[in-house]
Amino acid sequence: MARKTPSANPKAAVVKAAPALPAESSFAEVVHLIRQSHQRAYQAVNAELIDLYWRVGEYISRRIESEGWGKGTIVALATFIQRAQPGIRGFSPQNLWRMRQFYDTYRAEPKLSTLVRELPWSSNLHILTKAKLPEEREFYLRMTTRNRWPVREVARQINASLFERTVLHPAKLSTVLREVHPQAADFFKDSYIFEFLGLPQEHSEADLHSGLLRNLGRFITELGRDFCFIGSEYPVQVGGRDFALDLLFFHRGLNSLVAIELKVEEFQPEHLGKLEFYLEALDRDMRKNHERPSIGLLLCATKDTEVVEYALSRSVSPALIAEYQAMLPDKALLRAKLHEFYRLLAPHESGSGVSAPKTTGHFPRRGKKAGRK
Repeated sequence: MARKTPSANPKAAVVKAAPALPAESSFAEVVHLIRQSHQRAYQAVNAELIDLYWRVGEYISRRIESEGWGKGTIVALATFIQRAQPGIRGFSPQNLWRMRQFYDTYRAEPKLSTLVRELPWSSNLHILTKAKLPEEREFYLRMTTRNRWPVREVARQINASLFERTVLHPAKLSTVLREVHPQAADFFKDSYIFEFLGLPQEHSEADLHSGLLRNLGRFITELGRDFCFIGSEYPVQVGGRDFALDLLFFHRGLNSLVAIELKVEEFQPEHLGKLEFYLEALDRDMRKNHERPSIGLLLCATKDTEVVEYALSRSVSPALIAEYQAMLPDKALLRAKLHEFYRLLAPHESGSGVSAPKTTGHFPRRGKKAGRK
């Protein structure tokens, strides 16, 4: 007679293995949603604050016009606000005057009303007080909105005379670059300021290269939004020879690789040939099918404008030549040159100045040429 196998204890629970925890990468979407919500909340609060300052500025402006309010009245108003709303900040007499100036400056510029509401009050104040011309204010409003500059970067770009440099010296692009990437002029400049590197007047290419890598975040900010770093001394192999490209980026807006070559000397025509060689290698061996032709940026210590124009006129590659400066430019000198530029432009243009394009704030060259370097 076969013996029965003892049955399992009916009270014993079947032990199941606990499900494995998903990788933390699968939680990233929740964090992304939280950040998006926080960003929307911040934008909503900021827009409401700017709208409040606008309405207060409008109220004060109208009372000044209708009742002759002066400084004493504004001081009394600030005191009354503090008594009615103890601890409230942002309504000092000086800030109330700024609100009035803010309203008076943009009241006739409805196209800018959306832009000012996208920026924090500190950035608006810096542009309002430091930018003197209407087109200059529009330029910095658009650039700050597009690049999402914090107020410290807004101050830096104004100190670096980005507006004056853009008007007087637009980016030097090859004809091919303009044809292949019509928007390229919106994303590149004629000169880049690297004062944050602290380079001595006499420095080597290695000093420049290593300094940019150590300050990569600030370098990318100076280049502009949508530049993504890929590599330094990027290996390029052609035939049986190895080459090294100084810096390689990808630009999301242009959907293109951007090769950057550094020269600590004045631009020479032969420099462009090497850059074009790298672009050909990138397009043949690295560029993906969905990407557009690679762009080359040659950064030199100095350049002669006429030599650059000759070199680029027959270039068969999407390339441009720009210079870098290791210190902030002379703002007073650039403002004087800009004044002369507008003076020469006046007989040929109707209106008071050059209006900023709606999308980027970069200015086309119009009227007579600015002085050559």
